[in-house]
Amino acid sequence: MFQRFGMTTPLALIFYENLLIGNQLVNRLRDLGYRVRSVNAPELGQLASIASEEKPLIFLTELGAQAEQVCGAVRQLKDNPATAHIPVLAIQQVTKKRADRKVAEAARTAGVALIANEEACLSQLPELLNRALEIE
Repeated sequence: MFQRFGMTTPLALIFYENLLIGNQLVNRLRDLGYRVRSVNAPELGQLASIASEEKPLIFLTELGAQAEQVCGAVRQLKDNPATAHIPVLAIQQVTKKRADRKVAEAARTAGVALIANEEACLSQLPELLNRALEIE
């Protein structure tokens, strides 16, 4: 889609813990014309420098067991003037647990633009990407 018009193919950075959801998101992003680079847990500490070097259009992340580490990485991304503009879309399972609400609140405070559940993320990814890009 993007190469047809002489534009560079946009890059999406993605961090996920759930392999099934992660692989589905990677495939959907590629179908939408994105290049995709996965970030592993040890790389989260260097997210801002990776993003500064790679210049992604968006960062997608799962808010799972590593949520505290993810929030720290997003905070560093947003605190860095070279990467502060990069929107962050987070994926979180929908529960009514107080702990999950606190994780979502911490993610928003860190700089996550939009939080969606797994089902919505897979079925409405183009719309969610557009919305996250508009928020920033």
